[in-house]
Parts: sequence; C-alpha cells; structure tokens
Amino acid sequence: MNDQAVGCYRHPERETGIRCTRCERPICPECMVSASVGFQCPACVAGDSGTGHRPQATAPRTIAGGTQAADPRLVTKILLAVNVALWVAVMATGDGLLDELELFGRAVLGGEPQGVAEGQWYRLLTSMFLHQAPMHIAFNMLSLWWIGPPLEAALGRARYLTLYLLAGLGGSALTFVVADPRQPSLGASGAIFGLLGATAVIMRRLNYDMRPVAALLVLNLIFTFTWHNIAWEAHIGGLVVGAVVAYGMVHAPREKRALVQGLTCGVTLAVIVAAVIVRTATLPELVGFSG
Repeated sequence: MNDQAVGCYRHPERETGIRCTRCERPICPECMVSASVGFQCPACVAGDSGTGHRPQATAPRTIAGGTQAADPRLVTKILLAVNVALWVAVMATGDGLLDELELFGRAVLGGEPQGVAEGQWYRLLTSMFLHQAPMHIAFNMLSLWWIGPPLEAALGRARYLTLYLLAGLGGSALTFVVADPRQPSLGASGAIFGLLGATAVIMRRLNYDMRPVAALLVLNLIFTFTWHNIAWEAHIGGLVVGAVVAYGMVHAPREKRALVQGLTCGVTLAVIVAAVIVRTATLPELVGFSG
C-alpha cells in the first residue's frame, strides 16, 4: 500500500492514503468497502466475485463496519436540535430547569440533598445537552457541526451516536470524580472533545496528515487549561473515552468486529459506572442529612 496521500479515484478533492487491495486505486472513507484484508473500491466489489453475483458480505460499509447512510448528517442534526431545544427551554424557564438537570455531585437544593451521589444518575446524561450562555452553545454547536458529519459518515449512525454518548458520559464521570461535588457543570464539551479524539484516531488509521488535527487538539487543550470557568475534567474525560472507543471501532478485526466493538463499548461503560459508584461511596454525607 502506498501511504502517500492522493485524491480518491471517485472524489479527487478528497485526499487519502488508502488504496483498493485489488486494483490499487486510491479510495476515501466513503468509497471503502471492508474486505478480508484491507478495503476494496466499489467498482471491484460490484465486479466479478467469483460466484457470478455480488455477495451480501461485501455490501458497502463504513470503516467501522457500519451502514453507509444517504444523509451522513442526520444524527448530528438531531443532536444539534436537542441541544438547541433544551437551551431555549432553559432561557424560557430560568434556573429551575438547570437545577433539575445540570451535573453536580452532592448539594442542598430546595432544602433537600440532591445530585448524582443522591441517586440522580440521570444528571450525568442530561447535563451533556444543557447550555446557558449564548456563546457557550454557539461555540459547542459550531464545533459539533464541523466535526460531527465526517465522523458520522466514517463510523455509521449507530456507532457515531454510541461514541458521542459514551464520550459525554466519560466527561461527566470524570467531572463527578474530580471536581467539587457542589460545583455545577453543564455543556456538550465533553462529547465534542470525544469526537475530536475519535477524529484523530481515524485519521491515523487512514494514514491522513495528522498535523491539522494535532494542532487543533493542542489549541483546545491550551484553551481548556488557561481559560477560567472551564470544566477541564469534562474535556479530558470525553477526549480519552472518545479516542478509546474509536480505536476499538476502527481497529477491530473484520471477523470479530461486532464482538470487539461491543466489548470496547461495554467495558468503557462499566468503567464509567464503577468510577461513579466508587466516588459516591467516598463522598461525605451532608451535615444534617445523614441517614
């Protein structure tokens, strides 16, 4: 295989380092069809398979084995819509909705102890879709629209959504474990950092030039650790989980792809759950509310 980046034979504007294992033509992620060894181009797959027909096993798939969708932005659009809808609801209802859905470990609200450590685990998920400041949601949604669609096309809808949710939960879990339990946290940044980490893994897998994504990662990490009021725990947790899950998805051997991908996601979720359980057990009870 020639690792030099050239234009895809069907999409010349898209650089790629991957070639069809049969005809050696350069192919981009959209044109890759998983084979027993490497990838084949759509032309070779549509040609003679040795049996006189195109086998079902060689139907076009994404690099992670997902189904190629007609609209590679659908899940991203839905995620955008959910985030924006909740932001509008927050603007309309005030702090009441934030108090119900944002992430914090343990604190007193309305005279009662609340938080993840009080059994409100849903906050790990709901906080991923909450925003308050207009600049916060604007920056996050622009980032999601920029990073999301190429990743959705590369992974397939189900795997993309799974990665997004796990990355967001990873960011929430690390925030819960490390941050002050009384400090509220919200935003899609953890999930978006997960998409960024996944993008880096996939670009490396496809032998793309890593300099652009490396520069973007460095800039975002500098911003994370130098800007005030940034939940760095969410960013780092999401980044690590996104990279790990993506690695398991795109490096899984074809014959054991479903098993390896399922185990990767399952183990990741189990680690997140275990971290939350351990942190809950070690948090001190609120004075005056202990059982």
